[in-house]
Amino acid sequence: MRHFPIFLDLTGRTALVLGTGAVALRKEAALARAGAHVRRLPRFAADGLDGAALAIGADAPEADLVALSEAARARGIPVNIVDRPALSSFIMPAIVDRDPITIAIGSGASAPVLARQLRARIEALIPPAFGRLSAFLDTAKAEIRRRLPDLAARRRFIERLIAGRVGELAVAGREAEARAALARDLAAPGPGPSPGMVFLVGAGPGAADLVTLRAQRLLGEADVIVHDRLVSDDVLDLARRDAPRIFVGKARANHCLPQAEINALLIRLARAGKKVVRLKGGDPFIFGRGGEEAEALAAAGIAFEVVPGVTAALACAASAQIPLTHRDAARSVTLLTGHTQAGTVDLDFPTLARLGGTLAIYMGIAALARVAAGFHEAGLAPETPAALIERGGTRDERRIFAPLAELAVRAPAWSTGGPALLLIGPAVGRAAIPGILTKAAPAEPWASLA
Repeated sequence: MRHFPIFLDLTGRTALVLGTGAVALRKEAALARAGAHVRRLPRFAADGLDGAALAIGADAPEADLVALSEAARARGIPVNIVDRPALSSFIMPAIVDRDPITIAIGSGASAPVLARQLRARIEALIPPAFGRLSAFLDTAKAEIRRRLPDLAARRRFIERLIAGRVGELAVAGREAEARAALARDLAAPGPGPSPGMVFLVGAGPGAADLVTLRAQRLLGEADVIVHDRLVSDDVLDLARRDAPRIFVGKARANHCLPQAEINALLIRLARAGKKVVRLKGGDPFIFGRGGEEAEALAAAGIAFEVVPGVTAALACAASAQIPLTHRDAARSVTLLTGHTQAGTVDLDFPTLARLGGTLAIYMGIAALARVAAGFHEAGLAPETPAALIERGGTRDERRIFAPLAELAVRAPAWSTGGPALLLIGPAVGRAAIPGILTKAAPAEPWASLA
């Protein structure tokens, strides 16, 4: 270890920055965030070091940088000349700022690019909200110390607190609930399990790199994962290897586990003290029944958090290069489902036909003929651009583009039975993939839908 890591308190102290370029400005901003009074000089002057606790040089003439280094060292003032370790008595690390938590990564000035890449990886693992947890622990430490004077017992308690419900509530910004849960834990006679927490997490369209950073973190921390059939193996591979996985997948008219039983399962697992990730394809609150599960959890007094995901309309449109909105084609997007709870199509076709925006219809393949017929009766032009995207956002994605009337005729033979999203509207014709939309079909195909 060539450099000894240390955190320097600069609050109210003077820091000298020599230089006028972009790098010098970044150093000045970082020092100001640390509470320093920054003195910036375009050229070196010896009296600029008077009263300084630290000096940094960048974007200045070579002679000035050398002079700063020599003068600072002579006075015993820590000095860093950016990218010049031979002229520096300390190096600037790559910093992950999760105030009041700070993580510094150094490479001994040998590989700063590698240090920055490591910083990016650590930032992905530690969300900004972790600072809330640190601040919460700081306000609670006096009470914890009073209740648990034994150091070993206190350490074990804080470890459980961070990993458990109190920690998750604090990270989520729900401080009042976190304080109430902490008070209950402190009043408990022993270290028995505290109530768990459920996370309704969107798994996105299937690609692991489209899962949010928060979802990745929770998958790595979960005690148990309850997942749907639309969650891909790639996403499940992000989870803890030892976390049990409970499959509760549903397909149209084929429910592995009824929704009421899923709700009861989540409540039962949370009451057993588990950290539960309820993993859903897409977004939990867009045709994912997340609202029903949230209501059940709230009624049972179970703490929960919703972590959004990339929903199918966004993922499918992006991969097919279809603009859901376009200044010259669509100024609205309407998300619909091809099925209601009773398994029927119940759409206000006349109103939807008049909207003139983009219609995104989930679970659209089985109801496509009825949807096309409904729009035909509502007066929608048969040549309206449409697309059907099957298994969107996965390696197995397939697409078919055609005017709506033609698409309704061709789709049954084209489909392989995977989940599909139907997009309808003028913006679909603006797909950036050249030549992918077939030419407008004549009106006759509507007849085959009668």
